[in-house]
Amino acid sequence: MTAKPRTGAEVLVDQLLIQRVRDVFCVPGESYLAVLDALHDAGDVNVTICRQEAGAGFMADGVARISNRPGIYFTTRGPGATNGAHPIHVAKQDSIPLIMFVGQIDRKMREREAFQEVDYRAAFGPLAKWATEIDDAARIPEIVARAFHIAMSGRPGPVVIALPEDMLTDVVSVVDAPYVEALETHPGAAQMSALEARLAAAKAPVAILGGTRWCAESRAAFHAFAEKFQLPVAVSFRRQTLFNPEHPCFAGDLGLGPNPKLVELIKSSDLILLVNGRLSEAASQGYTLFDIPGDGQRLVHVHMDASELNRVYASSLPINATPLGFASALAGLTAPASPVWAARTAAAHEAYLGWSGQPGPAPGAFHMGEVVTWLRQRLPANAVVTNGAGNYSTWLHRYYRFRELGTQAAPTCGSMGYGLPAAVGIQRAYPDRIVVSVAGDGCFLMNGQEFATAVQYDLPIIVVIVDNGMYGTIRMHQEREYPGRVSGTHLKNPDFAAYARAFGGYGETVTTTAAFGPAFERALAARQPAILHCLQDPEAINTTTTLTAIREKAKAAGK
Repeated sequence: MTAKPRTGAEVLVDQLLIQRVRDVFCVPGESYLAVLDALHDAGDVNVTICRQEAGAGFMADGVARISNRPGIYFTTRGPGATNGAHPIHVAKQDSIPLIMFVGQIDRKMREREAFQEVDYRAAFGPLAKWATEIDDAARIPEIVARAFHIAMSGRPGPVVIALPEDMLTDVVSVVDAPYVEALETHPGAAQMSALEARLAAAKAPVAILGGTRWCAESRAAFHAFAEKFQLPVAVSFRRQTLFNPEHPCFAGDLGLGPNPKLVELIKSSDLILLVNGRLSEAASQGYTLFDIPGDGQRLVHVHMDASELNRVYASSLPINATPLGFASALAGLTAPASPVWAARTAAAHEAYLGWSGQPGPAPGAFHMGEVVTWLRQRLPANAVVTNGAGNYSTWLHRYYRFRELGTQAAPTCGSMGYGLPAAVGIQRAYPDRIVVSVAGDGCFLMNGQEFATAVQYDLPIIVVIVDNGMYGTIRMHQEREYPGRVSGTHLKNPDFAAYARAFGGYGETVTTTAAFGPAFERALAARQPAILHCLQDPEAINTTTTLTAIREKAKAAGK
């Protein structure tokens, strides 16, 4: 097989086309000008120019969460790469396939501390699944294909590839690598028989779903299994699209401030089927749901990465399988004629409906719980909702119901600044869907500059900013530990509606709950990037309590 001579940059872009990459996000840099030039003629690739590398990475991450394929972003060397490290950490903790290409100094200048020189293998080795540098342009197809495989295989994660500037202009004749498919692993027949026997002997089982690599087929197969077995199903933190909340088997989500009845349901279960989740700190309620290493007799742990099995929680029935491989095998199991836990499942769903139904009273004229229930009724099932980190998200997670797969983009590692750029990336890749980003005032300004990117590309995202004038989550912890001693958590914010208009978008200030719906409809009709600046009483700190109540409780405890 022969190949025509191409520059390294042209070879690289051709590999992206072979891997069916349609969106690339970047902040331009002189270190990879050759790639930008090669992308000029790649008509099938949308190149989105961003305002900061973290924003570019989160845009790519958002696309990866929806597509299950690696998101792609480019940064320049040194400062560009270190700005781009933020999304790498998020992708690693959240199991998201992501590839960051980094421009690098010329090969002949190495180890002189040249302009913006960084050893990327050393810098990103602990953060990424794999970090490497391409020294020979002839190896670009091999290494890019390997990067796609590593990013998607086992537990998905991020890859960092450094591109020396002079390597990108070398001319080579090399054969392209083929399209990379994600590998599927399947459970053994003996394991499925053992699971069937465990279910037959159980009195109070529960399933918990988590992780990534879920697809429409695996989700539908697990729904069918749960319905046949009348099994209560919970989902892990910020994995709320994995099971339909309107299904009679749905029991709720394990996140920050979950339904106490759900926590009790899991603690009282005699069989826990954990599928593709890790039950890390947030979902496990600070590692209190199970003892560590735990009672392996009641835990059946299914995960796509064998290294996650028995890593934290002991399981006497560990199963190495992808969501699709495992869910497909569930069809062969025989359910009890009348499961003894059926009433328990029905009660769990009723508890979820009550917990996520109508919000109770809250301080102030703007009630975020009621706003989220309005959005729940207004938005179509395929609308995508993004968010970053902050107490504002507790209303979203409790009261919104994600009915379809691929409609939630939120970092399980609790990273601020994620929601806006993720919304921009998703709207760019999926222009026919409604994309709403919910952000706190502190969270939004972590990457607020990417609103300019939305305006540049006419992306009609709607950003709902919940402004309480402080870093709310930290203030909540501060009042609990050091009541009345406010330090480092107050914020003086801009007029966010004017901010939107200054960039060329639509902006409106919302001060009451009743005003939100009409304002949202106007923003939607504007068909522009929009910000709804919602002013919330600082007392309304989360879905269950107030700042004053937290402070008084801490003082009563002698703090």
